[in-house]
Amino acid sequence: MNVAGHRYCVLIPCLNEEQAIAGVVGDAMSLGMPVIVVDDGSDDRTPSIVASMGVTLLRHETRRGKGEALRTGFREAMRHGFDGVFTMDGDGQHLAADIPAMLEASRQHPGAIVIGARLLEKEQQPPGRRRANAVADWGISWACGRPIADTQSGQRFYPRAALDLVDLPAENFVFEAAVLITACRERGIGVVSVPIASRYEGAFRISHFSPVRDVTRITTYTIGRVFHYGHIVDSYRRSRATPTIISDATTTH
Repeated sequence: MNVAGHRYCVLIPCLNEEQAIAGVVGDAMSLGMPVIVVDDGSDDRTPSIVASMGVTLLRHETRRGKGEALRTGFREAMRHGFDGVFTMDGDGQHLAADIPAMLEASRQHPGAIVIGARLLEKEQQPPGRRRANAVADWGISWACGRPIADTQSGQRFYPRAALDLVDLPAENFVFEAAVLITACRERGIGVVSVPIASRYEGAFRISHFSPVRDVTRITTYTIGRVFHYGHIVDSYRRSRATPTIISDATTTH
């Protein structure tokens, strides 16, 4: 899609999502943007389903984690000269219908990372995930030195300046946190959030995120970054402000 001279695409990392992936990819295609799917070593029908849909499919022969799937997709997007990437998970949790509002938010805040923040219908979230997300928001916002709503959402818009962080040394779900922190602290990239619904219904909704294992990894990483950047108390105070939430980001078309 070309918008005001900029080219964007949708990136979908996935692992064993045969029940949901056709709908996710089909909805993304309806936006009129190029779609890149990165399969992280699925052993079900996910790759064959995507291969039949006429989008770009990149495959890892073995599982390498979400971080590496995003890296593969970022590199492909940069290779084709895209100016920004919209990411959404392949399990049906995110809707392509939310992307136009995120695009409008990026117009209102040029150069910012835009997060589709699961602030609506939060009762859908399992209690364990809700608590894990709250802990992650607290820590990552501190490391970023600014408040961020829903740091764990995989539905995001990354401008080109954020894609350049592709080689950050962080793996699995830590990679997404690392991009946020480095973008804020080293590149001066803003972060805004657009409210979307929490979606955990459906028998296919089996998360690859472990509230204990992955939150521990993310927490360990973020604590390290807090101390690395210093000014610990000041960063914490700044992180307790009100996050930038764009609730009126509607399209003009």
